[in-house]
Amino acid sequence: MPGAGALIEITARAADAGERLDVLLARSVPELTRSAAQRLIVSGRVTRRGAAARKSERAVPGEVYEAELPAPEPSEAEAEEIPLDVVFEDADIIAVNKPRGLVVHPAPGHRGGTLVNALLHHCGGSLSGIGGKLRPGIVHRLDRDTSGLIIAAKNDFAHVRLAAQLSAHTLARVYETVVKGALPRESGTVDAPLGRHSSDRKRQTVTRANGRRAVTHYETIARYPGFTHARCRLETGRTHQIRAHMAHLGRPILGDETYGGRDARFPMLLAGDGAGGGAKRYGQCLHARELRFVHPRAGAEVRLETELPGYFKATLSKLESLSREGMSI
Repeated sequence: MPGAGALIEITARAADAGERLDVLLARSVPELTRSAAQRLIVSGRVTRRGAAARKSERAVPGEVYEAELPAPEPSEAEAEEIPLDVVFEDADIIAVNKPRGLVVHPAPGHRGGTLVNALLHHCGGSLSGIGGKLRPGIVHRLDRDTSGLIIAAKNDFAHVRLAAQLSAHTLARVYETVVKGALPRESGTVDAPLGRHSSDRKRQTVTRANGRRAVTHYETIARYPGFTHARCRLETGRTHQIRAHMAHLGRPILGDETYGGRDARFPMLLAGDGAGGGAKRYGQCLHARELRFVHPRAGAEVRLETELPGYFKATLSKLESLSREGMSI
């Protein structure tokens, strides 16, 4: 078999019964697109009980499928000396506290100056190749204007095992945010499928027609006149999940005009990004504060947590002042 890479095992669950094999593969390995999964099947790189799987095959509960991922391709992203706030690092993984405004990986309009460019410089090019030429090492992503913890894999061994935890919902991600208005309850769950918006491809929307299951658990930390400081825990990890779910509740994230429109515009409450952003760049008030996962090699639980960034603290300080003065916006 040409170009052997990492080998990953996927056990079909009862809920997967009858699902197309390429769909199961793409969901189990977040960095693997459905078309890439189809290519693996056609090339004979996916097997069940030692025999090559068929393109039309459907998942059978309890069966173990072995997928041989392609060998890493040389990264097309270039190393750049960009400062990083490293929270944890060893031979297998690196976790950084991403500032708001930093794009995670190169894409049209952002060919450089991204987190991937910074990681390539910091790690000397030692990042896993599963994410592809422009996303080496990236296990999960954060939006440009979301700050906080993000983990990257330095090798395929770590990447495959972290991706499996992500798929099994055992890689815990906890965020803090400020939303407009009061949440429906002190704590609760939004279980609403998300899919691409029919007219705006850059947005996600709650839809049962073509949506994928999305679950966000939330709890109130503090209430202010017209706003709520909340904690959100992801059970699933869909694109823009927290932003779309909070908007679905009618409680858009402060500063998130994409999902909240004019209802999210309160620049007098938001601090600028500082370096690289200036006072005019705000973005949404959303911070990935905590990560919990099992170390891919050591097998021990790793729990990482960051302080709230300056812009977030400044926003809370302004809300506290309004609360003391009995004012609302």
